[in-house]
Amino acid sequence: MDYGTYQQFAKETFGGEFGNIELLVTAFTHRSYVNEHKKTVKEHNERLEFLGDAVLELVSTEYLYNNFPDPEGILTNWRSSLVRTESISAAAARCNFEPLLRLSRGEKRGTERAREQILANSFEAVIGALYLDQGYDAASKFITDNLLVTFDEILKTGSWMDPKSHLQEVVQSSEGFTPVYKVLAEEGPDHDKTFTVGVFVNDKLKGRGKGPSKQAGQQQAAEAALKKYKSS
Repeated sequence: MDYGTYQQFAKETFGGEFGNIELLVTAFTHRSYVNEHKKTVKEHNERLEFLGDAVLELVSTEYLYNNFPDPEGILTNWRSSLVRTESISAAAARCNFEPLLRLSRGEKRGTERAREQILANSFEAVIGALYLDQGYDAASKFITDNLLVTFDEILKTGSWMDPKSHLQEVVQSSEGFTPVYKVLAEEGPDHDKTFTVGVFVNDKLKGRGKGPSKQAGQQQAAEAALKKYKSS
C-alpha cells in the first residue's frame, strides 16, 4: 500500500493532506507488522496511541464540561462510555480504517475482539498523528465529528452505565426480576484461571461470559444478555 492511499484517506477524512504522511502511516501500523518487516519498518503506533489517548480524553472532558452541568461522578461515567474500546472501535469502523491497517498475517486472522481492540488503538493513534501534524483544533474536530456525535444515542439507550447496572435496570423495568450471576466453570491453574459466568433471570440463562476474574466474566455475561434484550 503506497503513501498515496493514506493521503487520499487524509483528504477525505480530514479535508486536507498530511504534512508528514509518515505519521499517518505509522498510526495504522501494528506492532506485529513491524515484527514481520523489521528490515523496512521501524516504528509501530503505540507511542502515537499514548498521545492520542490523552488528546481524546481532554476533548471529551472539555465537551462534557462545557455542555452539561452534572456532577463529576456522572460526567466521569459519560466520558468512560465515550472513550471505551467498543465506542472508539465503532468510530474507526465507520471511518473505514480496516483496509488501512498494517498487520501481520497472524493478526489478520485474529478474533473479532482482538480486531476491535486494534481498531480502537489505531483510532487513538490517528488522533495522536493528527494532533502532531495539524494541531489540537483539527484533532478536536475529528473527535467531535466521529465520536462525540454519538453521545445523544449513548444517553438515550443508557449504554453509559456499566453492563451489570444497565442490565439490572432493563430487567427490573421489563420483568420485575433481579439478574443473578453464577459461575458455570473454572479452567486453568490458580495463577491463570478463566471463569465462565452465566447471568440468569427468573432461573433462565440469558447470557454467558468469560474472563480472568468472576467480575470480568459477569460483565461479559451482562453484555451478552443486553444484546439479547435489545434484539428481542
